[in-house]
Amino acid sequence: MKKVHFIGIGGTGISAIALLLLERGWQVSGTDRSASRYFDAVTAKGAYTLLGHSPELALAADVIVRSSAVHDDDPEVIAARENGIPVIKRNEFLPELTSGYQTLAVAGSHGKTTCTAMLVTMLRGLGVDPAFILGAQIRPLATNAHAGTSDLFVIEADEYDNMFLGLNPKISLLTNVEYDHPDFFPTPADYYQAFAAFIRRTQPDGAVITCAEDEGVRNLLASNDFDGLSILTYGYATECTYRIEKVRWNGDGYDFSLVYSPDQEQLGEFVLSIPGRHNLLNAAGALAVLHQIGLNPSAASESLAEFVGTERRFEQVCHSGDTVVINDYGHHPTQLNLTLEAARELYPDHCLWAVWEPHTFSRTDRLQLAFTAALQRADRVVILPTYAARESVETDTPRQIAQEIPGSKGNYFTNFAEAADYIAGEATGLNVVIVFSAGKGPEFANMLCFRLDMRRQND
Repeated sequence: MKKVHFIGIGGTGISAIALLLLERGWQVSGTDRSASRYFDAVTAKGAYTLLGHSPELALAADVIVRSSAVHDDDPEVIAARENGIPVIKRNEFLPELTSGYQTLAVAGSHGKTTCTAMLVTMLRGLGVDPAFILGAQIRPLATNAHAGTSDLFVIEADEYDNMFLGLNPKISLLTNVEYDHPDFFPTPADYYQAFAAFIRRTQPDGAVITCAEDEGVRNLLASNDFDGLSILTYGYATECTYRIEKVRWNGDGYDFSLVYSPDQEQLGEFVLSIPGRHNLLNAAGALAVLHQIGLNPSAASESLAEFVGTERRFEQVCHSGDTVVINDYGHHPTQLNLTLEAARELYPDHCLWAVWEPHTFSRTDRLQLAFTAALQRADRVVILPTYAARESVETDTPRQIAQEIPGSKGNYFTNFAEAADYIAGEATGLNVVIVFSAGKGPEFANMLCFRLDMRRQND
């Protein structure tokens, strides 16, 4: 039995690896600064976990895997290195994790979690039991990781800290490329070159499946040499390898068909039960992967129709009176734009609220103008204090953004309770409140739901 110790075991990416190893029968321990649902999940599955630092646990392991937020001065890192125990990051551990599998890797600035979950859901619907890890729980499965019994490994290929450069996929899927993570990638050029490096890690006998609708993807393909790799595309255009046709809004999502254009092969008629045209593209990409590995996409139509998404991706939290509260992981301007557009389509008669908890000071500052523009898609805007995550240098950008939103519809609050009280008092008539957060948004959403219920009972 191998012993692995994780520093930062409560994070979404690290906890997924830990859960998979526990299923494989490995001995897993881990520490984190604070408890979380992911910390509790790995503990419940058998990992020995502690809050705070524990050099003793680290010294009992064969290898240490640390999250991107853990630095060289961490006591467990220091103790392990002094005693000759390897300390590695996720990208260095991925070859061990995926060895012996055909890896299907889904990368992109946005949409990779949903697209990965769609692929896993359809594979399981076809009777295939893949290993998988992704950054959020697939709702019906209530997990974000599984050891699997087949030779397929489906993985959300995260670009942060170059995690995805630890993979050698059989199939690489690229949803889009748009500059993000300025705390790790100093310039857009650095960011784009990381994605180019990821594509080049695709096995020569495999395929790279790319979204032709995304400008960033098109620019990446045009400005880099990928000789020797099979580059396929999906989208709406006639020249796409996988072409989306006959799109019709069905009230909750879309009906559509998919054509494999080299042979004009009709791959099937499909139903997507979640809103947002960006999710049509995610579905097309996942179906293209099935086709490339020799499975029948049409046979997966039922499981795609039953797909309800992952946690914190347009996830309804409560419906109190005439107000719907939705959790969403959106923390980039494009994600806010697409989700607000989908909400308009699904709730055309509702007042649309955007509650935004900025994620990291560097992203908020660097993309300030884009955030300001995106938030204006909503009818009412509430901005919360920045979730610092791995950063410590505070800025006042969120307050500035609230002031820049025209029509006095932007409001900045210094704490959750004030913001929840404000919305509960103002939300009369039909309302949909989307809480955008990669941090403590679920806590705020629950607080708001409680206040809305109390108001309704007192009316």
